[in-house]
Amino acid sequence: MNGKLTAASSMTTSEPTAGRGRVRFGLFHADLRAGELRKNGNRIRLQEQPFQVLTLLLERPGDIVTREELREKLWSADTFVDFDHSLNTAINKIREALGDSASNPRFVETIARRGYRFIAPVQQEKEPDPASSESRPAEIQPPQTGQDLEELPQARFHPELEVPIPHRAITRSLFILIQIMYLVFYLVAVFHWEGVDQVANSFMPGWAALAIVVTVWLTALGGIPVRLYLLNAAAFDHRRLGENFGRLFLIILPLDQLWAAAPFLLAHRIGAGAAFAATAALLYMPFSERTLIRLAYPQGAASPQK
Repeated sequence: MNGKLTAASSMTTSEPTAGRGRVRFGLFHADLRAGELRKNGNRIRLQEQPFQVLTLLLERPGDIVTREELREKLWSADTFVDFDHSLNTAINKIREALGDSASNPRFVETIARRGYRFIAPVQQEKEPDPASSESRPAEIQPPQTGQDLEELPQARFHPELEVPIPHRAITRSLFILIQIMYLVFYLVAVFHWEGVDQVANSFMPGWAALAIVVTVWLTALGGIPVRLYLLNAAAFDHRRLGENFGRLFLIILPLDQLWAAAPFLLAHRIGAGAAFAATAALLYMPFSERTLIRLAYPQGAASPQK
């Protein structure tokens, strides 16, 4: 009889547990009482049982929560279910909601034959004071020195850059336009290489002009597949684009720096001043690309929300 009562009490996980509240990890906010998971203010759908598993992991960040503990707290002893299958399904749904993966975990780590561990930093959020909020109207206070900008209600801030996070459609669109611009540069240079050769010969010796033409050809043919990959990855919102761009940046940076001098090939038409201004803008372009990628795909963030 006592065993049945213990098993029944262990299933009452839908009721609020003492000490549960609101926590934050990365770009995610979890209300453990209400059973809500949000990212940048947008609610993420997560079924009750996976959320209960997530709650147990969030209550003990850094600790191993064994499979036996999860079974005792969330599955009744007299419940006829395939526990292993149910738990694996719940973990998979958690990882899907967080954009996590078992092979490269950022939030939920699998401990072989033992259980799971929440590895990301978890911060407890302060509960709002109902009395103070009812007695006076809400005010938006300016951030104080050292105050966490993500906690301000009027804007959501990037966890690394500490700037307001723009709509992802804007940052991705700008990044795509930059890739299209470079593709146009490459294709025009390849199809009109004779013109490049004539311009180079007009103010350089023959060997130097030949070197410029060869450089244009090699960098254009190498840059076209790189730009096509970045264009497609951004268009289809590949969740690993941020990590992959970080690896490609050492290739993209020297490539873009070389092509930043391209406006000087048109200096006889647009003038030296315009060529210098265009070159200065193109020199900064790879760093703009990196900033756009960091805004759209923050490190440690989960699957992007459109």
